[in-house]
Amino acid sequence: QAQVEESGGGLVQAGGSLRLSCVISRRTFANLALGWFRQTPGKAREFVGGISRQGTTILHADSVKGRFTISRDNDANTVYLQMTALKPEDTAVYYCAAQTTMSLNLIPTQDSQYYIWGQGTQVTVSS
Repeated sequence: QAQVEESGGGLVQAGGSLRLSCVISRRTFANLALGWFRQTPGKAREFVGGISRQGTTILHADSVKGRFTISRDNDANTVYLQMTALKPEDTAVYYCAAQTTMSLNLIPTQDSQYYIWGQGTQVTVSS
């Protein structure tokens, strides 16, 4: 079982920026499709974006497109979520997720498709 460590959450004013990091201690990190999700109380987990194994394909949800950027560093076993122009509605617990795949371009968008999860990190955006 992989060890997952998320970091980078916190409190920020609207319009500010944060960068989340997620380190997955797994020898086959380069075989993982990676995703970011977020969840607020009483709501289902929402897909924020994902990145394929080699980083050649990236998806961002419409709600964050143009503001959030996902990237990965396979040498560092790390996936990042750079968040800019943050809004109060971005307030949530953010989770990184991973799934082994043979496809070079696959990005699962449903939380049920991932089997490795981070512990979550709180992001709070004040107005």
